[in-house]
Amino acid sequence: MNLATFRSVARLLPHAVIMCTASGRILAVNPATRRTLDSLRTGVNLYDVVRDTGELRERLAGWLRSGSPLPGVLTVRDGRDRPVRLRCHGARAAWWQGPEPAVQLHLSRLDISDRFVALSQRVRLMNQQMAYRQAIAEQRDLLLRREKEARARMQRLYRLTAALAASATLSDVCDAVYKCAPQALDASDVVLELHSRRVIPSLGPADTLPLAAPLWVDLDRGRDGPPPPASRPGTARCVPLDAESLTLGRLVIEYAPGVEPDVEHTMAVAQQIAQAVRRAGLFEHEHGLAVRLQRSLLPDLPAVPGLEIASGYAPGTHLVDVGGDWYDVHVLGAESIGFTIGDVAGHGITEATAMAQITTALRSIARRCDEHPPTMLAELNDFLGTYHAGLMATACYATYNRRTRTLRYSRAGHPPPLLILADGSSRYLDGALAPPLGPVPFTKFPLKELTVPAHATLVFYTDGLIERRGESLDIGMSRLAQTAGTTVGLTAEATCDLLLHQRVDTELPDDRAVLAVRFPEHADEVDAAST
Repeated sequence: MNLATFRSVARLLPHAVIMCTASGRILAVNPATRRTLDSLRTGVNLYDVVRDTGELRERLAGWLRSGSPLPGVLTVRDGRDRPVRLRCHGARAAWWQGPEPAVQLHLSRLDISDRFVALSQRVRLMNQQMAYRQAIAEQRDLLLRREKEARARMQRLYRLTAALAASATLSDVCDAVYKCAPQALDASDVVLELHSRRVIPSLGPADTLPLAAPLWVDLDRGRDGPPPPASRPGTARCVPLDAESLTLGRLVIEYAPGVEPDVEHTMAVAQQIAQAVRRAGLFEHEHGLAVRLQRSLLPDLPAVPGLEIASGYAPGTHLVDVGGDWYDVHVLGAESIGFTIGDVAGHGITEATAMAQITTALRSIARRCDEHPPTMLAELNDFLGTYHAGLMATACYATYNRRTRTLRYSRAGHPPPLLILADGSSRYLDGALAPPLGPVPFTKFPLKELTVPAHATLVFYTDGLIERRGESLDIGMSRLAQTAGTTVGLTAEATCDLLLHQRVDTELPDDRAVLAVRFPEHADEVDAAST
């Protein structure tokens, strides 16, 4: 409380009320004081108008020490210098924050009121004070309830905002709206209806747009879903979703009976959802472009008689840039086949360009080097250092002689290939390791060779297949070997697909490529296949 509030409250009281400091200076009076005694005015000092200053000093000292009203009697001179006896009830004004303490005095004249009147006035004053305190308490409770409701609404809105900010794909956005929007809007149900052709621009005439997910309705395709707004009972509202001068769809909100929608709040939430939908649509469009470009850079593998070869590529969960993963198969002669897989570090046009040039150069280098992987990697290392200085790539190159079943391989910082035997057991070919291509010129690349068992499958892969955030590569390699044990009896294509899409519910931060080769049982199978 301050003086202005004190004056507002005291103005309604029928009896005299004044505020004065410890030194006697009157800070404020109400209109009833002027009617009671004209000598008591704001700015007047009580010591100048009372008859007994010693008694006043004693009374003020007692009132300043008390938190409850204490009675007393003072004799004050009126404007004609006549003595007037006043009954006083005073207490310290605890709310006062001035430089000097103050007391609040309730006054009544004894010369015109008997004790019964004084008592009646006191009872009436107490009733008024109780009513005033009750009104203050009710107002405080109301403010607390409103503050609590506002805080709860802000928390619900924050949950929706955080979920939308963390959503990258359209599916993520729809899931966030489904889970958080009804609470943020104080609604019983919220339905997201979108124009898929506006949200995700088509990549071409033959491009297939995604079907409407269970959490949203595709307005461009027409799909069984929630009824349109016109057929909804009660207080259903339809709010357009506009972003960048484009109407992406609408938000259909159904409120519970008796709930009055907050229009400004609803429009603010709809704007946030529209921006998230627009952002997710552009992301998926760019992601589709990156995947299409990446796949266009990967080669069509030749058919090799006697060998079953399959390959696959999958982009990272949240990548919109093209990557540097590659794989290829080289027919080196009537009996020799070369296999290569690698990964240029980083993502972007520069890395994709380097990858395309590497695969082109490999086809020339591989035929010159025939069955000697170290020579091939040495020439590729020189090529990368000469034409793409500053870039780094990992690679694995292997040759297979179909007549002798001999596999020879070298690795430049690349994860080891996985050899899966006919009984489902497996082992990594972890030898012949050298530094990655690019940073270290004139690197010596070691060579390892082995005889491939009958009906074995050799899997080449990039590190995106075994990497997880916050997890070591050893765990990823163990998981891959465990999954490989379930591929017994599968074709090379089925094996490649199974390994490429293992743990589809996991967020994979990098793109991944797989090259799977299934070998025949006997060498004469090669002759039969070739004839």
